[in-house]
Amino acid sequence: MTQKRITKELQEVLATPPPGIKVNLVDESNVHNWNIIMDGPADSPYAGGKFQLLLVLPPEYPFKPPKINFKTRIYHPNVTFDEHGSMCIGILKSEAWKPSSRIPNVLTAIQQLLLEPVPDDALEQATAQKFKEDRKAYDKEAREMTKKYAK
Repeated sequence: MTQKRITKELQEVLATPPPGIKVNLVDESNVHNWNIIMDGPADSPYAGGKFQLLLVLPPEYPFKPPKINFKTRIYHPNVTFDEHGSMCIGILKSEAWKPSSRIPNVLTAIQQLLLEPVPDDALEQATAQKFKEDRKAYDKEAREMTKKYAK
């Protein structure tokens, strides 16, 4: 069932990807690893950036959530600013994940996270603090990091 479900979702996302998102397989022989290219949302400090993400579907999918990491560095309270690009997003937390959740919804939720960070659920505390206390400075830093890393 897992393989069939993954193949179906992949075909769906290839045929009609969410706006601003391109998907392909890292390796054509493995449907569990997806390469995602996500445009920074227009009304955000990430606008103009192209962010690469790696989506890995576990063998237990859809009963366990996928793991998604930013491969492109991003200045964001909910994403680690390192080579791992670990992300904290509600939909992927094991207690919130539902087998009925679908990859296009996950990708849309990540885009929404870029528009609306959740500083109270931050992985990068200093970034979250700046977001809360000086939004203008946060936006400036995010724009600069986007220009530097998300080409």
